[in-house]
Amino acid sequence: MAIVIRLDRIMADRKMSLNELAEKVGMTNVNLSNLKTGKMKGIRFETMNAICEALNCQPGDLFEHVNE
Repeated sequence: MAIVIRLDRIMADRKMSLNELAEKVGMTNVNLSNLKTGKMKGIRFETMNAICEALNCQPGDLFEHVNE
């Protein structure tokens, strides 16, 4: 089982670049890219809240649990 991060899909749907989202959320491009590619091991609720506000989405839109 794995958690898949769907941030790239939501960003594409909103036509928002990584740079634009990073600026709105207050994260570096590198950290946001690491989140997008699944290289981060965790995310703070504060960060998730900022991402959801910037993308006008729910946390469940960003993450999916799949059986491998």
